[in-house]
Amino acid sequence: MSKPDLLIHTAFKLFYEHGIHAVGVNAILAETGVAKKTLYRLFGSKDALVEAVLIYRDQVFMDWLTSRMMAAGEGKSAILALFDALDDWFHDRVDVLLPFKGCFFVKANGEFSNHTVNDLCQKHKQNITSFIQANLVGCSSALVPSDLAQSVSVLKEGAISQAYVAGDLEAAKRAKAMAVALLG
Repeated sequence: MSKPDLLIHTAFKLFYEHGIHAVGVNAILAETGVAKKTLYRLFGSKDALVEAVLIYRDQVFMDWLTSRMMAAGEGKSAILALFDALDDWFHDRVDVLLPFKGCFFVKANGEFSNHTVNDLCQKHKQNITSFIQANLVGCSSALVPSDLAQSVSVLKEGAISQAYVAGDLEAAKRAKAMAVALLG
């Protein structure tokens, strides 16, 4: 693994587990064995490393979610597969996402204000909603596609929050039942 990738993967693991502000650069360096000078040569600052970590997590999450939804087909089947995928994540059956500790983007967003991190987190959420909307082909609902996509996104976000904050690992199954009603 290249040094940039090693730093990004290790930083993600530590940030996801402990929080971005709780993890100093020295902890990342100790875990990777990379020199401080190398980290700053590659990224310039901890903020730039955090941004690279968000881009990395977005790519990993979107690749995983896309593959899970596309494997189910299109339309209602794809949307319902989203909730099956979440259920697997909540129950730690998705190695690529690491053991479930909530939404990294929500957690990261809460640690910053008026920062590029907030923009990256918002972009991630918008991309997921757009992806959901693109997969609503053939769904019959009283809602227009953009509103339906927003509603499905709210169910997804609520399930993640409920699973993490309340420890309700069955939240994805309940959200899926609500999505069935929404999708018609």
